Amino acid sequence: MNVGRVIAGVSGSPASLQVLRYAADLARTHDAQLIPLHAWLPPGGELADRRFPCQQLRDAWTDAAWQRLWAAIDLGLGGQPAQLDFQPAIGRGDAGRVLVEAAAGTGDLLVIGTGRRGPAGRTLGCHVSRYCLAHARCPVIAVPPSELTQVAHGVRGWAWRHRGLDAEAAQLHSAGT
Repeated sequence: MNVGRVIAGVSGSPASLQVLRYAADLARTHDAQLIPLHAWLPPGGELADRRFPCQQLRDAWTDAAWQRLWAAIDLGLGGQPAQLDFQPAIGRGDAGRVLVEAAAGTGDLLVIGTGRRGPAGRTLGCHVSRYCLAHARCPVIAVPPSELTQVAHGVRGWAWRHRGLDAEAAQLHSAGT
Protein backbone atom coordinates (compact mmCIF):
# COMPACT_ATOMS: atom_id res chain seq x y z
CA MET A 1 0.00 0.00 0.00
CA ASN A 2 1.37 3.39 -1.00
CA VAL A 3 0.57 5.90 1.74
CA GLY A 4 1.03 9.58 0.90
CA ARG A 5 -0.94 11.22 3.69
CA VAL A 6 -1.94 10.07 7.17
CA ILE A 7 -4.95 12.01 8.47
CA ALA A 8 -5.49 11.72 12.23
CA GLY A 9 -8.73 12.72 13.93
CA VAL A 10 -7.75 14.81 16.96
CA SER A 11 -10.23 16.08 19.53
CA GLY A 12 -7.85 16.64 22.44
CA SER A 13 -9.19 13.71 24.47
CA PRO A 14 -6.68 11.25 25.95
CA ALA A 15 -7.77 8.65 23.39
CA SER A 16 -7.20 11.06 20.50
CA LEU A 17 -3.68 11.74 21.76
CA GLN A 18 -2.99 8.03 21.35
CA VAL A 19 -4.44 8.25 17.83
CA LEU A 20 -2.09 11.15 17.07
CA ARG A 21 0.96 9.23 18.31
CA TYR A 22 -0.01 6.15 16.29
CA ALA A 23 -0.58 8.27 13.17
CA ALA A 24 2.81 9.96 13.60
CA ASP A 25 4.48 6.55 13.77
CA LEU A 26 2.65 5.46 10.61
CA ALA A 27 3.66 8.66 8.81
CA ARG A 28 7.31 8.09 9.76
CA THR A 29 7.14 4.44 8.67
CA HIS A 30 5.64 5.28 5.26
CA ASP A 31 7.49 8.59 4.82
CA ALA A 32 4.08 10.23 4.48
CA GLN A 33 2.63 13.60 5.37
CA LEU A 34 0.96 13.76 8.80
CA ILE A 35 -2.24 15.80 8.98
CA PRO A 36 -3.68 16.10 12.48
CA LEU A 37 -7.25 17.29 11.91
CA HIS A 38 -9.56 18.83 14.49
CA ALA A 39 -13.24 19.16 13.58
CA TRP A 40 -15.35 21.73 15.36
CA LEU A 41 -18.87 23.15 15.46
CA PRO A 42 -20.02 26.55 16.72
CA PRO A 43 -21.56 26.56 20.19
CA GLY A 44 -25.25 25.95 19.67
CA GLY A 45 -24.57 24.32 16.30
CA GLU A 46 -24.78 25.57 12.75
CA LEU A 47 -28.42 26.62 13.08
CA ALA A 48 -27.62 29.05 15.90
CA ASP A 49 -24.79 30.54 13.85
CA ARG A 50 -27.05 31.00 10.82
CA ARG A 51 -29.80 32.61 12.88
CA PHE A 52 -27.44 35.10 14.53
CA PRO A 53 -24.31 35.44 12.35
CA CYS A 54 -21.37 37.29 13.83
CA GLN A 55 -17.96 37.34 12.15
CA GLN A 56 -16.17 38.21 15.40
CA LEU A 57 -17.59 35.09 17.05
CA ARG A 58 -16.70 32.96 14.04
CA ASP A 59 -13.12 34.24 14.22
CA ALA A 60 -12.98 33.53 17.97
CA TRP A 61 -14.34 29.99 17.47
CA THR A 62 -11.83 29.32 14.69
CA ASP A 63 -9.00 30.58 16.88
CA ALA A 64 -10.21 28.39 19.76
CA ALA A 65 -10.24 25.34 17.44
CA TRP A 66 -6.63 26.04 16.42
CA GLN A 67 -5.65 26.42 20.07
CA ARG A 68 -7.27 23.06 20.95
CA LEU A 69 -5.45 21.39 18.06
CA TRP A 70 -2.05 22.82 19.01
CA ALA A 71 -2.61 21.93 22.68
CA ALA A 72 -3.31 18.33 21.62
CA ILE A 73 -0.21 18.32 19.39
CA ASP A 74 1.90 19.59 22.29
CA LEU A 75 0.47 16.97 24.66
CA GLY A 76 0.53 14.08 22.22
CA LEU A 77 3.76 14.70 20.34
CA GLY A 78 5.63 17.29 22.38
CA GLY A 79 5.13 19.90 19.65
CA GLN A 80 5.65 19.81 15.93
CA PRO A 81 7.57 16.62 15.09
CA ALA A 82 10.96 17.07 13.49
CA GLN A 83 11.81 15.42 10.19
CA LEU A 84 8.19 14.75 9.36
CA ASP A 85 6.05 16.45 6.71
CA PHE A 86 3.49 17.98 9.07
CA GLN A 87 0.36 19.92 8.09
CA PRO A 88 -2.13 20.49 10.94
CA ALA A 89 -5.66 21.45 9.93
CA ILE A 90 -9.06 22.28 11.36
CA GLY A 91 -12.42 21.69 9.74
CA ARG A 92 -15.79 23.13 10.56
CA GLY A 93 -18.59 20.57 10.70
CA ASP A 94 -19.52 17.20 12.13
CA ALA A 95 -16.33 15.30 12.93
CA GLY A 96 -17.14 12.21 10.87
CA ARG A 97 -18.00 14.18 7.75
CA VAL A 98 -14.97 16.47 8.08
CA LEU A 99 -12.59 13.51 8.49
CA VAL A 100 -14.06 11.53 5.59
CA GLU A 101 -13.96 14.54 3.26
CA ALA A 102 -10.34 15.29 4.22
CA ALA A 103 -9.24 11.70 3.60
CA ALA A 104 -10.60 11.33 0.09
CA GLY A 105 -7.41 11.28 -1.96
CA THR A 106 -5.45 8.43 -3.45
CA GLY A 107 -2.86 7.25 -0.95
CA ASP A 108 -4.72 8.65 2.06
CA LEU A 109 -4.96 6.74 5.33
CA LEU A 110 -7.43 7.81 8.03
CA VAL A 111 -6.58 7.12 11.67
CA ILE A 112 -9.39 7.52 14.21
CA GLY A 113 -10.21 6.44 17.75
CA THR A 114 -12.68 3.67 18.43
CA GLY A 115 -14.60 5.69 20.99
CA ARG A 116 -15.59 4.67 24.48
CA ARG A 117 -15.62 1.10 25.64
CA GLY A 118 -18.40 -0.62 27.51
CA PRO A 119 -22.18 -0.44 27.27
CA ALA A 120 -22.39 3.28 28.02
CA GLY A 121 -19.82 4.06 25.32
CA ARG A 122 -21.65 1.98 22.74
CA THR A 123 -24.90 3.71 23.61
CA LEU A 124 -23.66 7.28 23.96
CA GLY A 125 -20.69 7.54 21.66
CA CYS A 126 -18.71 6.07 18.82
CA HIS A 127 -20.82 7.78 16.16
CA VAL A 128 -17.73 9.41 14.62
CA SER A 129 -15.84 6.13 14.27
CA ARG A 130 -18.90 4.35 12.89
CA TYR A 131 -19.49 7.14 10.38
CA CYS A 132 -15.87 7.08 9.22
CA LEU A 133 -15.77 3.30 8.89
CA ALA A 134 -19.00 3.33 6.88
CA HIS A 135 -18.27 6.28 4.56
CA ALA A 136 -14.51 6.58 4.09
CA ARG A 137 -13.13 6.12 0.59
CA CYS A 138 -9.69 5.17 1.90
CA PRO A 139 -8.32 2.67 4.42
CA VAL A 140 -9.26 3.46 8.02
CA ILE A 141 -7.37 2.40 11.13
CA ALA A 142 -9.38 2.56 14.35
CA VAL A 143 -7.10 2.82 17.39
CA PRO A 144 -8.58 1.59 20.69
CA PRO A 145 -8.03 3.70 23.80
CA SER A 146 -5.07 2.78 25.97
CA GLU A 147 -5.61 0.78 29.13
CA LEU A 148 -4.63 3.88 31.09
CA THR A 149 -7.78 5.69 29.98
CA GLN A 150 -9.85 2.83 31.39
CA VAL A 151 -8.54 3.35 34.94
CA ALA A 152 -10.65 5.60 37.14
CA HIS A 153 -8.69 8.69 38.18
CA GLY A 154 -8.99 11.39 40.80
CA VAL A 155 -11.01 11.54 43.97
CA ARG A 156 -14.15 10.10 42.39
CA GLY A 157 -12.17 7.13 41.06
CA TRP A 158 -10.61 6.54 44.48
CA ALA A 159 -14.00 6.82 46.17
CA TRP A 160 -15.50 4.31 43.72
CA ARG A 161 -12.71 1.77 44.26
CA HIS A 162 -12.80 2.21 48.05
CA ARG A 163 -16.53 2.61 48.67
CA GLY A 164 -17.82 0.98 51.77
CA LEU A 165 -14.53 1.20 53.67
CA ASP A 166 -14.85 2.04 57.32
CA ALA A 167 -12.03 3.54 59.41
CA GLU A 168 -10.66 0.14 60.44
CA ALA A 169 -10.65 -1.24 56.89
CA ALA A 170 -9.01 1.93 55.60
CA GLN A 171 -6.22 1.56 58.17
CA LEU A 172 -5.65 -2.05 57.12
CA HIS A 173 -5.69 -0.99 53.46
CA SER A 174 -3.14 1.77 53.97
CA ALA A 175 -0.91 -0.51 56.04
CA GLY A 176 -0.82 -2.95 53.12
CA THR A 177 -2.21 -5.92 55.06
